[in-house]
Amino acid sequence: MTRRIRACRAALALTLSLALAPVLAQADTYTRTRYPIVLVHGMLGFGAIGPVDYFYGVPAALRSGGAVVFTPSVSALESSEARGEQLLAQLRQLKAAYGYGKFNLIGHSHGGPTARYVAAVAPDLVASVTTVGSPHTGSPVADGIQAAAGATGLTGVVAAIVNALGTVISWISGQPQLPQDSLGSLTSLNSAGAAAFNTRFPQGAPTSACGQGPAVVNGVRYASVGGTSVVTHLLDPGDAFLTLASAFFGGELNDGLVGRCSSHWGTVLRDDYGWNHLDEVNQALGLRNLFASDPVAFYRSQANRLKTAGL
Repeated sequence: MTRRIRACRAALALTLSLALAPVLAQADTYTRTRYPIVLVHGMLGFGAIGPVDYFYGVPAALRSGGAVVFTPSVSALESSEARGEQLLAQLRQLKAAYGYGKFNLIGHSHGGPTARYVAAVAPDLVASVTTVGSPHTGSPVADGIQAAAGATGLTGVVAAIVNALGTVISWISGQPQLPQDSLGSLTSLNSAGAAAFNTRFPQGAPTSACGQGPAVVNGVRYASVGGTSVVTHLLDPGDAFLTLASAFFGGELNDGLVGRCSSHWGTVLRDDYGWNHLDEVNQALGLRNLFASDPVAFYRSQANRLKTAGL
């Protein structure tokens, strides 16, 4: 009897393993895109500082499903064009070293315009651009800071202090050679600077106010998402700053730094996630509203979207 029970158990285990094999295989390749994924950080960002990624927990989660992932560092503070040139140089190095034909660029905040620049000047290198919480039409926060600094005559002083912060971030992230230009960032992220940038690089621009843009331009697939919450976790120190910054929006839905409509570019996948600007990259250290979507799962789903599209 015991022998018969063991045989039945063995047969059941074999049956289950065979039944689950396709599911497990699918899970192992859920994020295995055709082209590598490049995560592009925003202003005052970094690729990684020690074990802490700017996209907290995201690279490992993507790799666990089969994706090839790169997290390059560009200047924490610079214009969209300057940051774009830095990213472009790194993509060309990766292509030369490993033979990759194209890349899927996912940019958060200022990383969005940075990725858009690369796609505009070198579309042959880019399969897709996905922007997350990017101020494509500028941010009222940047407008307010510029106005306040100019009115007080402290523009140069403020710029020097912020540039020093950018330099510290670059040093501790292992990129001391990167230049810092806070005024370049401010000019790129305010309303006037964003409008000028969009005139020069309109690929994927919405065709109506707060609308969507073309899904594909010059062979590059464009998509965007955004958040519309500000205070999402009482223990997150970033929420206090974002609460103050959100006052510049005058009632417009925003994530603390970027308005809902400003996040639109290409196909708008969703613009009302329950995230603030830091939650969009799973910071600080994953603190967020318990009822909000999991940012790590979100990035995995975006990789699967690209995989399904053959990218």
